[in-house]
Amino acid sequence: MQIEASKKLFNVDDYYRMAEVGILGPEDRVELIDGEVIQMSPIGTRHAGCVIRATRLFNLAFKGRAVVSTRNPLRLNNYTEPEPDVVLLKYRDDDYSNKRMLPDDALLVVEVADTTLKYDRDVKLPQYAAAGVPEVWIMDLKENRLLVYRDPEKSAFQTNLILKSGESVFVKACPELTFAIDELLG
Repeated sequence: MQIEASKKLFNVDDYYRMAEVGILGPEDRVELIDGEVIQMSPIGTRHAGCVIRATRLFNLAFKGRAVVSTRNPLRLNNYTEPEPDVVLLKYRDDDYSNKRMLPDDALLVVEVADTTLKYDRDVKLPQYAAAGVPEVWIMDLKENRLLVYRDPEKSAFQTNLILKSGESVFVKACPELTFAIDELLG
């Protein structure tokens, strides 16, 4: 006997209400993806170091030109609000304290993957492309490489690069600033 059942998908407002009433607490490492509350993986020391390093490098390089956001929500649509490791945003004097961060604000999203490469690449990356995020970097810590995705169209990126030790990368929005892969990955 086969039983048909449907999932109850949560929108962003439901998600925030769950936090307000205590269903989700500040200690919960979760994000909303396609209407589902997804538990995020624990952060290892190399992962944390890469986030801190990228944040430091970006803050120095983009001072007064962009805002660097670390592990904050980026609302992609009414059912998806991931918390990327780092987002480089268009500059605002108020540092986004008076506005939600949306895909149109993003110049670059960075995800650090030590145990989550398949999830970041197969689930989150299409979401970023569909929302129009112009560029996504995935730091693949297991293979010690940087996966660069640019030029979103529908739910895919048209440009895909794999960069390794000894190479460098630039953010498409600011091509005059380059970053060594070795420095980003540590």
